[in-house]
This record gives sequence, structure tokens and C-alpha cells, in this order.
Amino acid sequence: MIRSSLHTLENGLRVVCVEMPHLHAAEMAVYLKVGGRNDPPGREGLSHFLEHILFRGTADFPSSLAIESAFEVIGGAPNAATDAESTYYYSRVHPDSIKRGMEIFASMLTKPLLAGIEIEKRIVAEEAREDLNEQGDEVNADTIVSRMLWPRHPLGMPTIGTLESIAAIELSDLAEHLKNYYIPSNAVLVVSGPVKSADVLSAARDCFGEWPGRPLPAVSLVTLRQFLPQIRCVQDSDSQMNLQLAFLGFARDDHRFMALRFLRRILAGGGSSRLHLRLREELGIIYSVDGAIGAYDETGCLAFDLSTSPDTLIHAVEATLEELFRIAITPVPEDELERIRNSYIFDLEFSRDSAYEMGGRYGWGELMGVVRSIEEDQSEARRIDSVVLQETARTLFAPENMRMVAVGPWKRGMKKAIREQVAAYQRRF
Repeated sequence: MIRSSLHTLENGLRVVCVEMPHLHAAEMAVYLKVGGRNDPPGREGLSHFLEHILFRGTADFPSSLAIESAFEVIGGAPNAATDAESTYYYSRVHPDSIKRGMEIFASMLTKPLLAGIEIEKRIVAEEAREDLNEQGDEVNADTIVSRMLWPRHPLGMPTIGTLESIAAIELSDLAEHLKNYYIPSNAVLVVSGPVKSADVLSAARDCFGEWPGRPLPAVSLVTLRQFLPQIRCVQDSDSQMNLQLAFLGFARDDHRFMALRFLRRILAGGGSSRLHLRLREELGIIYSVDGAIGAYDETGCLAFDLSTSPDTLIHAVEATLEELFRIAITPVPEDELERIRNSYIFDLEFSRDSAYEMGGRYGWGELMGVVRSIEEDQSEARRIDSVVLQETARTLFAPENMRMVAVGPWKRGMKKAIREQVAAYQRRF
């Protein structure tokens, strides 16, 4: 049986233990509520860059090799990730080495050397160049759509930053960001696997109990809204058109979030999804289509991604918009809804076998204030009906929420045809 517990140390660090006695490996992670939206103007990518720099050495482990080797000894392989609102450091560890894993992470977070900045700039710049074409133009549809969804706000900027902002980062920027956001009240330590809550809490007190705290800076919330569909056409010398169709959605704690999850699965959740069946199996004009949910403190989105030939782009847009319009005006048939419901409920059940997923559910969930048990999610999923789905789709897929980007080898007349398709969708809705 899985049991989750939460304790808060005197310095404000929340310690989560997810006891999973049926497993043989443990997962450890430290989640911090700092990401791209916290980067200062002109220093976009700072949160992501700091994440990289913390692997460059600490007072106790003076190099990246020393950090990697220390984790290898306890069965680990450290990694990290930064997104718009969070940064997290994680590794698998042997259950008998929980305290040692905490010691290494604590050293990274509280005693980094902040070394190797110029080398890391070159590495991160190479990563950023993957989103640019040979002319230096932005061709990453995710980034372009984000700018359209949240203009003139940090959420609209690339988490990795730009070549200019990466080059501008200095040691003082890193030290200030570390001081402002890497504080215990802004963090959650989670350990999941065959461990005991008392042991995890005791180790956390020893390793993180002296981590000093301070007040957090204020966060800028999204306030600007645009009330017309928007289209961007970006020229690129690719062989295909890369299309992203995104809709401004809901905040992370919105009561419609479960319905949003269902809509994503119905439309682009696998081989039985509507867009897959229509665009691939019936029309044969794509290889795959993906759907992704973005959810933040005050806003969110649902985006669909696909690639197709320039000759079939207009047809792909037309068919996609038709499916979105259909789900907004026609109830989802009961057999389709039941299939999606069962798939989701079973996926939740299967996640009980993953210490990583349970750590995310209870650790990241605690950080963001949205902790829910598997049973709670399953119960809500059973209550979703076609009326709720249709109402949610009608709100979500309204034309004014639409942001469309197509990147690729544009031909004469294509942009006009795309605009006509969107205008027709707007008139029908």
C-alpha cells in the first residue's frame, strides 16, 4: 500500500515521503518553484542556466565528475530540468543510501561553486541554436506560440533564453538568483520508494536543517488578454510544414482541468484519438499528432502539434478545425467517453509501480498546491460526462483563444488560404 506523508522543517522546507514497500529502488527529488517566469528582463534563461551551473561543482564535490561519481556509488544518475515555473533535481538512489543522496543534493543547492560559466554558456548556446534556422530566425513553434499566448510576459519567453540573454549572464546574476529563489520555503524534498517516513525526515533534518531562508520576490502575473484568433507564418527551408495549433486554456487549479485532460486524450491521445484517425488513418497526410497541456498559476493552454507536406497543410488545418468544432457542438458518444475514461483510470493505476511518478505526484503537487491522490483523480474521472466535456470544449476552442503557427517552406497563396480557414471557423463557432 502506498502512503504519503508531509512534514515541514523549521526553516520551511517541506519533506514528502511516499512509502512504496513493494519496490526495490528509491527516487529522490528536490523541487523548487522557480523557472522561466522568474527570469529578469534581459537575463531570460537564467533559471535554466543556474540549473546547469549547479552540476559544475560544490564545496564538497569540486567538479561535475565528482558529483556524478558520488551518485554512481549509491546507484544514482543525477539529472535536472527547468520549465516555466519550476526547477527540479532528481536521481534514483539505493534505499539504503537516502541520506547520502540528500547530502549531495544539499551541497549542490547550498554550496555551489558557480564555476565554469563561460564553458556552460557555449553549451547552452548550442542548445538554443537548435531552435533557430540558418538565418538565425526562431523556428521553434512552442516558443513562437508562447509569445502569442502571453505577449510581453516572461511566460512568453523561451525557458532556455536567447543567444543574447545567455551571453549576458554573469556570476552576480547567478548568485542573486540563487539567493532569491533557492530557499527552503520555496522547495519540496521528496523521496519515494521502499523507505520509511521517520528515516527520511531524520535525514532531511540533518542535511537540510541549516539551509537559511528569506522572503521570496513577487511574481508578475499574466494580465494581458487578446480577443481575436492569431496566425503566424514562419518561412523555413524544411521539407515539411510544422503546425502548432494552441488554445489559451485554464490555470492549474481550475475545476475544468480533468475535462481538459479528457479532451486532450480524445483528440490527440494515441491511435484511437480523433485527430490521429482523421489525419493519418483516413487522409494519410501526417505521421503523428501530439497534444500537450500547459498549466500555470493563473493561465494555461492546450496545444496540438503535427507535421505535413506543404501541399497538404491547408487540408490538415481544415480537418483539424473541423474536429475541434465538432467536439464543441456535439456530445461525445458514451462508448468513446467510456474508453477514454477506462484508459485514464488504468494509467493512474499503473503509475503506482513508478517511484518517479509518485514522487512527482506528491512532491511537485505539494510545490504547486495541487496534491491529489490517485483515488481522488479516479473518482473525479468517473464523474466526467459528455455535458461537462462539451461545455469545456465550447469555452476552450472559442476562436478568440486560438493561436496558430506554421513553420516551413511556404508557397504562394497558402497564407491566404490559412486565414480563410480560420475565418470560416470563427464564423461557424
